[in-house]
Amino acid sequence: MSLFRPEIDRIAGYAPGEQPQEAGWVKLNTNENPYPPSPRVVAAIEQAARGRLNVYPDPLATQLRRKAAEAYGVGPEWILPANGSDECLTILLRSFVGPGELVAYPYPSYVLYETLAEIQGGSHARLPLNADWSWDHARCEPIVRRSKLALVPNPNSPSGNRWSDDEVAALVPPHGVLVIDEAYAEFGDEAAGPRLLHSALGGRFVVTRTLSKSYSLAGVRMGFALAHPDLIAGMRKVKDSYNCDTLSIAAALAALDDPAWMLQNREKIRATRARLSQSLRDLGFHVVDSRANFVWATRPQGGHRGIYEALKARKILVRYMRYPDVANAPGGAIDGLRITVGADAEIDALLAALREIG
Repeated sequence: MSLFRPEIDRIAGYAPGEQPQEAGWVKLNTNENPYPPSPRVVAAIEQAARGRLNVYPDPLATQLRRKAAEAYGVGPEWILPANGSDECLTILLRSFVGPGELVAYPYPSYVLYETLAEIQGGSHARLPLNADWSWDHARCEPIVRRSKLALVPNPNSPSGNRWSDDEVAALVPPHGVLVIDEAYAEFGDEAAGPRLLHSALGGRFVVTRTLSKSYSLAGVRMGFALAHPDLIAGMRKVKDSYNCDTLSIAAALAALDDPAWMLQNREKIRATRARLSQSLRDLGFHVVDSRANFVWATRPQGGHRGIYEALKARKILVRYMRYPDVANAPGGAIDGLRITVGADAEIDALLAALREIG
């Protein structure tokens, strides 16, 4: 007899990307920034580490909310800091979804959404995407209408495409909340989320952001939810008492205080993304036009798992992903390679290996 809740017994759990602990790997599988954070971040962590680590941090991260409010163009009362944007998602599910209530999300997309819905005891439904990653509106609309929470990553993962403001705004549930997951927003041309918060339906939107990708703080874990203060006030009841630690708060403050460093690295990543995409196309891959710090690459002849394994044998990690139950896909499933945009030397190593593998 199991001691766990039935919901926990039923699920497999989310499987994060591989994190080898030994040196020597070219790591292009978990969308980390290949460049270090601002030197101000390191200095701020060192200073905080010499401070009062025996004392709990500010439970509301007041200074950080003020700094983030400046960065995102809202008031501090519109900001909820969290232990990475994934914790924001957990707080959202716990805040808005009761047993049996419906969570909707695009598919193929970020499969953690499904896991979080199952943990919460909610039901879930996939918003089907067409083969070109556009919305199948006729099939999506009745699902959205029944949803309590809709979660939309923009740009999407694994494809990297970005949907327009109007396409996203059309997905607000009539009796629920739409979450726009903008983990990769800084790598695109324009992020819609903060602007939509001030639209006519702004009180029904929540935008999530992270410092893991663009600000090179994946090892620190810091993210934000942005929403109308009434929503933030309710979500604050759900978060852990001290969900952001002293060192993470210090690092995030310093990172946000040096946006020029982030923008400089972003431009390098965008330039490398363009080179990687064209080089993969020259090698016979189809590559979706990406607005993120990764690309989605497929070949008409398939064999993606074999390529992943051959690269891994050469100590080059990319993410092999397979999505079953895709109605409009040959064989009912799609698979491919999600490749993080690394530093130029890492991309050179990847491309050389792909030419060798053939």
